[in-house]
Amino acid sequence: MFITLSLFRLQVGLIVQQTVNERFGKCLLELSGNNAIIIMDDADIKLAVRSVLFGAIATAGQRCTTCRRLLVHESIYQNVLDQLIEAYKQVTIGDPLEKSTLLGPLHTRASRENFEKGIKIIKSQASASYFFVQGGKIRIGGTVRESEGYFVNPAIVEISPNAAVVKEELFGPVLYVMKIQNLKEAIEINNSVPQGLSSSIFTGRLDNIFKWLGPHGSDCGIVNVNNPSSGAEIGGAFGGEKASGGGREAGSDSWKQYMRRLTCTFNYGSELPLAQGINFG
Repeated sequence: MFITLSLFRLQVGLIVQQTVNERFGKCLLELSGNNAIIIMDDADIKLAVRSVLFGAIATAGQRCTTCRRLLVHESIYQNVLDQLIEAYKQVTIGDPLEKSTLLGPLHTRASRENFEKGIKIIKSQASASYFFVQGGKIRIGGTVRESEGYFVNPAIVEISPNAAVVKEELFGPVLYVMKIQNLKEAIEINNSVPQGLSSSIFTGRLDNIFKWLGPHGSDCGIVNVNNPSSGAEIGGAFGGEKASGGGREAGSDSWKQYMRRLTCTFNYGSELPLAQGINFG
């Protein structure tokens, strides 16, 4: 049975949360991410493509904030996809200690096996998407490299947002690409997964930005504008919502997770002033 890392983390997180709740304790859970980047029709495409490349393959896709879903406006979709595929062709894979290397190995043999299983599922669901939803194919990568170590070729996959595999976190360099018509549709797709860690939008329009940041925008704990889904969170209040867990590990609010607030009052005199105006005689 294929069990994704996000599902395993969710199951463990629920057990931890229930156990801690029994003693009225507080939880800080960091479970999983299924992070999306939205590229609108007015975006700086060059900046966006570089950001997606970094967000999708940095640390070989083994970050909780890795970009896993890319939502591109239909008017620039093919342009963005072509540039991204060309950028993937230039990625140097190998020893991460070498200065020219952009993509190192997966962490363990189990990680590589999980990658292979995930690609098989993607192919089966992509095939179904092609016939019933439109789109659905691996455009580049998705294979294991025949070399010492757990190296793989990073994948770009065109697939429907309704495919079941898109809802899960495959912890590796696999990027799902989807076409959108407008911001409303993009936000709906962004919010349609169980996870809610990090998210990004590339746009220059203020109305898009404020919708994205507003109460009907991204439901993630980290919401970026013209930045990738990973990297910009350093020093910020890091944490997610929904199945990504809860609490904040850094930033100005982090102390609330590790301490408790006391309400203290002091009376420095010999009288007992009461708000009700009671006179004890």
